[in-house]
Amino acid sequence: MPPTSASCTPDSTAGSSSPDTSPATPGSKLCAIHQPNLFPRLSTLAKLFAADCWVVLDDVQFARRDYQHRARLAPLDAPHARQWLSLPTHLPNGRPTLISEGRLVEPLKSHRRVAERVRQHYGHSTHWKTVQTALEPVLDRFGTTDRTADIAESSALALLASVDWQGEVVRSSDLPARAGRSQRLADLAAAVGSGAYLCGTGGMRYLNAEPFAALRIVVVPFLLPDASVSGIWRSAREVSALWALATIGPERLADELRVSGLSHGRP
Repeated sequence: MPPTSASCTPDSTAGSSSPDTSPATPGSKLCAIHQPNLFPRLSTLAKLFAADCWVVLDDVQFARRDYQHRARLAPLDAPHARQWLSLPTHLPNGRPTLISEGRLVEPLKSHRRVAERVRQHYGHSTHWKTVQTALEPVLDRFGTTDRTADIAESSALALLASVDWQGEVVRSSDLPARAGRSQRLADLAAAVGSGAYLCGTGGMRYLNAEPFAALRIVVVPFLLPDASVSGIWRSAREVSALWALATIGPERLADELRVSGLSHGRP
């Protein structure tokens, strides 16, 4: 999870205790809490796929240097030749603007940019029809909203749909939670009936386990597969999962994600 998200920002490094990293109890509901990212990276997609419920963290501060309104695309044959795809976003309240409050500056122009850039990068892929199918609901969303978060969320859901994820989606702004970063995350996990919280490596460094323990929620570290085992994981933290989808197709990508998810207690 990016360092600006609530789950990766330290509550207090002095006051934090080591999280309970016991494996999730078989059958327990795994919850991931993550910001809506535009065509998320494979690392983010893998964490969401491994969860039974994604709590869309939409009521924390918008960060211009994060992935909430931009994604890195890469050519099929050159995953290290990256190019930003960005949605210019207006923050009506300045820096304190929440993710849910960010507005597209030029929706029509952004619509064209997304359609053109994705086609330029992946239009010649043998899996272009799958990529195009994932792209269509995102482009349609531009016609119904000017909220950047809506576009980002729809892009993540489209990628999850392409690999047949069957999980639940809830927005944090619709759930009750107390103040305090770790306390809030624990409350959000509890609000969706989760017995286990899937936490990225950044969050594991700072997370205070006490609020989770008090609610009997296990903190499960999320680790990516070894990049040497499969080439798609080498750029998992850098490039949009669109690249993996266009490179190996939905069936193989789903298989890769399932193998990754099994190590985190997903049935």
